[in-house]
Amino acid sequence: MKLRIGSSAPKAVAVALPVPLGGALPDEAEAAARVAGFSGVAGTCCEVRSLGQVLLLVGVGPSPTEASYRSAGALAVARLGGLKRIALDARGLLAGSAAAFALGAMLRGWTPPQNRRDPNPEAQKLANIDLLSNAPGIEAAWSNAEAAWQGAKLARDLVALPSDVLSPDGFIDRLEPLRKAGVSITVLKRRALAHEGLGALLAVGRGSAHRPRLVLLRWEGALETPPVVFVGKGITFDTGGICIKPADKMWEMRADMAGAAACAGAMLSLALRRSAAPACAVLALAENAIGAEAYRPGDVLTTFGGKTIEVIDTDAEGRLVLADALGWAVARLKPQAVIDLATLTGSIVVGLGHEMGGLFSNDDALAAYVAAAGEATGELVWRMPLGAGYREALNSDIADIANCAKGRYQPDASHAATFLSEFVGEAAWVHLDIAGVEAREAADDRHAAGATGFGVRLLDRLVSQRFEDPHRA
Repeated sequence: MKLRIGSSAPKAVAVALPVPLGGALPDEAEAAARVAGFSGVAGTCCEVRSLGQVLLLVGVGPSPTEASYRSAGALAVARLGGLKRIALDARGLLAGSAAAFALGAMLRGWTPPQNRRDPNPEAQKLANIDLLSNAPGIEAAWSNAEAAWQGAKLARDLVALPSDVLSPDGFIDRLEPLRKAGVSITVLKRRALAHEGLGALLAVGRGSAHRPRLVLLRWEGALETPPVVFVGKGITFDTGGICIKPADKMWEMRADMAGAAACAGAMLSLALRRSAAPACAVLALAENAIGAEAYRPGDVLTTFGGKTIEVIDTDAEGRLVLADALGWAVARLKPQAVIDLATLTGSIVVGLGHEMGGLFSNDDALAAYVAAAGEATGELVWRMPLGAGYREALNSDIADIANCAKGRYQPDASHAATFLSEFVGEAAWVHLDIAGVEAREAADDRHAAGATGFGVRLLDRLVSQRFEDPHRA
């Protein structure tokens, strides 16, 4: 899809117009809106046809916010996405609201890479969006929104790819847009991982022909401050290892690298909008497979920094690769804050469903900023507990800590987060468990089907709100 900014729409195009609750309507739409009972309630719309053209009235409710306009843009595409070209009439809106209207439309109009190559002409029709705006600063406002869109698109595209394409090295091959935007990329391969002592990451990737990698992405920024660091779980396919998963739904495990994809997407967003904040991302990439060299339950792994882990379940591999990545990131990068993202546990889906990610933190202020960024972007998170009781459940007789608790019906999301907290030292840290929100089975009025890129826009907004002000750093 392409977006063009102008002050007038091309002829014979469908136009979406946001309408506040009780707001004025175009003359040609008043009668149809009255018959339909449309008054501008958020989430409602009314289609008016006149002389071969379509005018879609989209309600944004009372006192609309940027979130309201973002939702309205998504609804417009949900209703008009079968057309090749549509216009978004944002004339009269402030630049930020107009950009949010357009961003919602672009997010809803995304299709997986496979569909873009589909020879079926019905697979994707919407190719062009015209944003009608004469607001001062609209170009700058859209430039920032477009950076967020490009980052989310990268993350979604990565998650959508099948694992026979997106091995750890295949993931790295698709990071070229970051390099072009000014992000440096450093890759640690097997020998370097061994030299650094990343024994948990090496163990998880040992059973696969596709060897594990640790990737460092670095954006220098302009401020003389320590970087904010993102750490992403990048399991490009997860069989469960020797503790193999059931066959049903195992195909979804190609998305087990959504945390790393979100971190990469956020770094692209920061670079494209030339963020002043220094930022890094550490991506722990591996394939958890079964093979002669696969690690086993009962093994004891030595992580970066020397802490030992007893393996209880090889399907609790994400916390193992994150343990090494977090420890390495804190020691090598000296960050002012660390935020990790991972499709880590099924239990967070039981607790929060598919509308929110789980937030765990050792720092109340950082947690509040992350939650606020999620609220602003619509990537919602809910704070979950850590505690000594959860740590006690991870005690081991043969290692410093076990990778999960024994027995069924455990609060595994809190156990996993508590496990990770052992590897961040004194750093201000947030863990986001995004299992359940990284993809959607079906499209609706707000979301496209498939990968969501959850976390990209949240991290971009977090950096903007918290780390780009030198007086706050």
